[in-house]
Amino acid sequence: MKKIIGLGADHNGVQTKEFLIKKLDLDKNLGVRCVDLGPYNTDISVDYTDYSHQVSYLVSKGQLDFGILVCGTGVGMSIAANKIRGCRAALIHNTFSAPKSREHNNANVLCLGSWVVEDVVNLEICKLWLGEEFAEGRHV
Repeated sequence: MKKIIGLGADHNGVQTKEFLIKKLDLDKNLGVRCVDLGPYNTDISVDYTDYSHQVSYLVSKGQLDFGILVCGTGVGMSIAANKIRGCRAALIHNTFSAPKSREHNNANVLCLGSWVVEDVVNLEICKLWLGEEFAEGRHV
């Protein structure tokens, strides 16, 4: 069964979000289906908290398996997401921390920065993050 991944962004992260959706959906080895929760263009500025709360709420209620949020730095999305009970958002800017946030912290929302990391590296971060399982044991 495919994991359902909800993706959201602010106006600074729209292009990265769309790139990630296209590439993740094409990778049959990941076993994911991406749901684009907006926004869908960069014509106007949007409030990142609207998208962060929407994705995080759906993850916390079990309606999505995981969430991926993108803004300029990822910081705002991370802060807003972690205000939702049941959401464990991790701000990741490198490939080392990505699987560790799943393995050790059971992160269920990944926050990325479109200004900070190139799209191809953000894609690799997503793949590593989605491919890791929570280790449980002492990490619970």
